[in-house]
Amino acid sequence: MKILDRYTAKNFMVGYVIAFCVLIGLRIIIELFVNIDEFAEHASRGTWAMTCHIVLFYAMRTTLYFRDTAGVITVVAAAFALGRMVRSNELVAMIASGVSAKRIVGPILVLAILFTGLSVANQEVLIPTISDKLVRDEDDLPGQESFAVWFLADGKGSLICSRQFSMETLTLDAPTILTRQSDPNRPGVWKVTGRISADAAVYNDKTRSWDLVNGLYIGTEAADAADARPVASYQAPDLLPKDIAVRQMSGYNALLSSRQLAALAAQKTKIKDVAQLTSQRHFRITDPLINLTMLMVSLPVLICRDPRAMKSAILVSFALTVACYITTFVCKMLATEVVFARIMPEFWPWVPLFIFLPIAIIELDSMRT
Repeated sequence: MKILDRYTAKNFMVGYVIAFCVLIGLRIIIELFVNIDEFAEHASRGTWAMTCHIVLFYAMRTTLYFRDTAGVITVVAAAFALGRMVRSNELVAMIASGVSAKRIVGPILVLAILFTGLSVANQEVLIPTISDKLVRDEDDLPGQESFAVWFLADGKGSLICSRQFSMETLTLDAPTILTRQSDPNRPGVWKVTGRISADAAVYNDKTRSWDLVNGLYIGTEAADAADARPVASYQAPDLLPKDIAVRQMSGYNALLSSRQLAALAAQKTKIKDVAQLTSQRHFRITDPLINLTMLMVSLPVLICRDPRAMKSAILVSFALTVACYITTFVCKMLATEVVFARIMPEFWPWVPLFIFLPIAIIELDSMRT
């Protein structure tokens, strides 16, 4: 790596660290200010315990904030690096010496690709690993959450209901499980084959099953309750306590990995649910590309020779970034809606690339030396 590359990379890295701390820190401060009363509900545990709870809560939430702002952070870091070089007239000297503008921004693009890979690893590995902790509310203490479970489907298509599930004891209170079988002649249509009821269901980590207390199974063909037979456990290896906690949250599919999304989509339940899962899987591919596209659209604008024009160049680059960001947000909303008389979850994730990638390529090609 040459001196010029090291210098440009260093400026970009400094800008990236500053942008990360400012954007993520600002979001944490705003959310903490809004939710401080919920954290204060546990003030009786002591100041130190409450502080640790807040720090741990937002330390894990940082993974979500980074996922949502990774593209913007990269653009801000690039604006910082090039703006600093323009202000000190270093960029003008480089271009005047015959160095190509593409050669100058090369280290920035390489580092942006590396940080995009880090963002992908964050989404596909880190977030799914701690997903059960990310669904906690501010007033939930770790390991003590409890909530109702309504018609939660497992890998076999059965529906699980319980008036309360405790994460502390890993117990479903008075669960009811409707066993179902898919209709081979009508895809997406299920037939109820029986019902399992019990006083409680406790998760057994050794057998990866739910031990039933006074469990009874009665089939739909049974004449009366006397035909019920006892059941000691229920096998649901793809529905762990962690999965139950995550799937209670609205928009939980954003916390799953691509492999988990594919497994859920294979169950083929409701059409809109399948559309959400399909669009999420496509956005997992397009989101990193969109982040890089936002940077590629902004870089040619930031290659500015006149320090007096740098402010307007930064505003233009941010305007392009915001336009791409808003377009992506709108496409995520339209992906599960009926547009042009049909739902197209495979089409909308690619629309921002269709619009902004050609613009980025044209702008990069038109950069002057």
